[in-house]
Parts: sequence; structure tokens; C-alpha cells
Amino acid sequence: MKELYEESCDKVAEKKRFTFSVSENPLPVYIESIGYNPYELDFNRPEGYPYYHWLQTVKGEGIIELANQSFSLPPGKGILLTPYTPHKYYSDHDANVHWETYYITFTGAAIDPILNALDMNYSAFYEENENISFSRHMEKIIGKLEEFQDPHHLAHEISADLYQFLMRLKKYGQMNNKLSILQSFEKIRGIVEWLEQVYPQDIGLLEMSEKAQVSSQHLNTMFHDTFGISPYSFLVQLRIREAKRILITTPDLSLKEIAKQVGFNGVSHFVTTFKKREGLTPSTYRNLHQ
Repeated sequence: MKELYEESCDKVAEKKRFTFSVSENPLPVYIESIGYNPYELDFNRPEGYPYYHWLQTVKGEGIIELANQSFSLPPGKGILLTPYTPHKYYSDHDANVHWETYYITFTGAAIDPILNALDMNYSAFYEENENISFSRHMEKIIGKLEEFQDPHHLAHEISADLYQFLMRLKKYGQMNNKLSILQSFEKIRGIVEWLEQVYPQDIGLLEMSEKAQVSSQHLNTMFHDTFGISPYSFLVQLRIREAKRILITTPDLSLKEIAKQVGFNGVSHFVTTFKKREGLTPSTYRNLHQ
């Protein structure tokens, strides 16, 4: 497994982030990213995240919005989000205590069957109790990654740690506010998974509707019902997401080459779209993350 490691330090508290490539990984369950954030950022993901996402509060308090509802995330509480579940989360900017979090994103060929068997394959909140400490599990994995042992050996170890965490979460975590995955997503799961594979190609609404075997108008309606955006906007979001990863992990690659890799018709189109969606240019984004 090819590791892509990033770790940065804050003047007050240390921020840790570890990111891994998920391509060509034979493990049935594996981590895509894990980290600790002493100053959690605001995120708005109308198309959701492509992998399972665990987020927990260490200090302070966050607000989670999904399924047209708002939920608080105080210390000792975490949320498991299923892939492509539209959501947003943010801190109380007027609070005296910063919102500190641990997070982990994960996937794998066997993750769906495992979570189905555990009856956990839906977005839900969990609370710590005397039998389980969420933070202790996160610190255990991050501690191993900080030592940065042999990559192959480490990949199997942290995969086992993730599986153990899920089992203990099922056994001991107190679940509240069960939020079933949106039925509207099930209708377009196939086209979304296809777009994840072909987003660098020159495709548009016509190709998408042909793949989905529905009219362009109907496909638009389904995407708006699920993500609140059009199919093409979803495609652009996939391209931007991959571009952001490449900007950080491959600092020597030119913007022209990145634009070509992720499916933009020229560097000018790439830069304009990136700035419109992210609020800054690709070069500025890259510099901020070096």
C-alpha cells in the first residue's frame, strides 16, 4: 500500500493527519484517513463523502446537519456517516472552547458485508460509556502511525485495529438517533460508483443518462433529490476532490498535468472552476498545505 503521509503542527496544539491511498489495496477493511484536529473546520458536503466517515468530539461541541435536522456533538459522542450521505458540520464560533475532534474514514471490499452483518450500515450517533472509550481507540492507531513502522506490516495492523473498533462500537456504543441511509441514494448508487471510476474522462449529462438508462431530466431530478446538485456538478466535485489530493501529495506536478489527469479541458478551466468552488486558486491551496 502506498502511504501518503502528512503531519503538521499548530502553535497551541498539534494537528495530526494520516492519509492513505485506497487504490489497489487488497485488504478487506482499510483506513483511508485518520487524524486529530484541535480546531475542527466547517464542512458542507452536499454530495457526502465517498467512504465511511467516523467523527467524534474530544472537547468543545460541534453541530451536525443531515436529513434536514440538526444534532449536537458534545464530548464523548461520535457519528458514523455512510458513504454519500449529504451532511454539514461546524463549531459554535462564539464558544470559549475550540471544537477538538478525532476522525477516521475507511472503506474496503468487505466493509459493506461486515456492517450489514452488524446491523450498522446506516448513519447513526454513538456515545461512550464505561465499557468503551472512542478516543483510546483513535489514539492507539495514531500512536502506531507516528512510529511509522514497515508500511506493509502497519497496513494489516491498523486494519485489524479498525475492525476491533467497529466490533466494540457495536457491542458497547450506545446508539441514538438512527438515521437510515437515504432511499434516494439507492436509486443512483450505480451511476455514482461509475462516476467515481470515469470522472477523468470527457463525459457529460448525455453519457450519464445513457449509463443510468433514464432521461437526462429524470437523472437531474434524482441527483437534486439526493445531493441538492445536478449530476454535472457532482462530477465536477469529484474532479475537484481528486485535484486537491494531487496538489498536496504530488507537489512537483504542474497545474496543466493535474487538470488533464482529473478531466478538465485545459488549465484555465481548471483554475477558474477550482477558485469558484474553493475560494482560492489551486496554487494557493497547494502552498497552504505544504
